[in-house]
Amino acid sequence: MTTIELKKVLIHRITEINDISFLKALKTILESKTNTEVISLTLEQRNEIIESKKEIEQGLYIEHELLDKKVSRWLSAR
Repeated sequence: MTTIELKKVLIHRITEINDISFLKALKTILESKTNTEVISLTLEQRNEIIESKKEIEQGLYIEHELLDKKVSRWLSAR
């Protein structure tokens, strides 16, 4: 059975279920396996992201590995 066929069978079987508790349990399982969560951002957070993207486009960033090296050198010099 292909993935598409299996999905069709499951959809058909789910439409026949009238037990609300069982349907809620299925919903919980499905939500745990899908990544469709919408994250709401404040205006300030959206503006920070826009500014950060502009800085990246201008080359105003440091790669994580290089930053780690600089921090390690700084800590060993103390």
